[in-house]
Amino acid sequence: MAGLAEVPMFVAFGEGVPADAASVLAKAPGLRVVETPRAAAILFVVGTVPEALLPQLHRLHDQLPHPRASALWHSRNELPGATRIEEIANISVLLRAIHRDLLVGSLKSEPDFLSDAPPNEWRGIGPHGQGGKGMMGGTPYGRPMAMTAADLRDGLELDAYTADFGPFLPMLPAGLVLTLTLQGDTIQNVAVAHPPFETQEQRGWVLLNLLGLPALAERMLRATNIGNATVKRLIRLSGARAAIPEGLGRTHDGSDVRTRFDLLTGTSEPIFNLHVQQIGLDDLLIGLEWHEAMLVLNSFDNASLRAICANTSDPEPDTMAGGMDHGVHAGHMS
Repeated sequence: MAGLAEVPMFVAFGEGVPADAASVLAKAPGLRVVETPRAAAILFVVGTVPEALLPQLHRLHDQLPHPRASALWHSRNELPGATRIEEIANISVLLRAIHRDLLVGSLKSEPDFLSDAPPNEWRGIGPHGQGGKGMMGGTPYGRPMAMTAADLRDGLELDAYTADFGPFLPMLPAGLVLTLTLQGDTIQNVAVAHPPFETQEQRGWVLLNLLGLPALAERMLRATNIGNATVKRLIRLSGARAAIPEGLGRTHDGSDVRTRFDLLTGTSEPIFNLHVQQIGLDDLLIGLEWHEAMLVLNSFDNASLRAICANTSDPEPDTMAGGMDHGVHAGHMS
């Protein structure tokens, strides 16, 4: 019976991804894209992940529970044991066959790519052997401690946590890695560790997902084109636009997330030229809560977001870390 269920898979997008890749996967029968690798049986790599980000891909793979397998599509990467898929028509058939073979035991589960070691070695380090240094430094039990710092909004002293986010977080454009300092869910500092991959994909469906409308997002992905009249009418009736705070993510041309949402979902015609010169992510994201920041990031087309990332200034290391020693942190990939 389990072999007849939908195949849970986590998708890792690389470079050179077809613009309609997300749409193709949404239309493929018997497949279910999940939000975390811990809920997946198959890691599906679409496109080529550059060498600099392969360690993150390997860590992502090792988070899948057993039994597990991986597959490649439009990818030049080499993953031990991975099935390479060449034709679009074969995606659903091959992935369902892999899943069935995993369940019955005829296909062995893939072993870890990396050694079973913490991201930061901590045992035996520090005066008490738990990885700490002094009062708040080091990486106790493998994770950095948060240091208090003044909140941007009201000056209250709150814990500040700095880590990398990306490159495979579903709510972030593929390839984008941000080093963020968070206090609660409010962004205090931002730096770009890796820009998003170049793509022609339109991410209006991601905005719908972020606004709590996954069924409508899937319907948009399954539509034959962005101008589908039924989908546009449903988006208007959903009230999704009204759920976006007015003025959020405003740029020099006067556009905000609401107006860019209309363009990405095809519910309005272009009435302005997007102007992103001399504006960086530090101008757009600092002071926003996490959910607001995700809406801003996904409201830009790929070329504009890459330009904004290039304009983002790098804060001083002490500013990002809140004056503390974080060491090396694996970050949040998915």
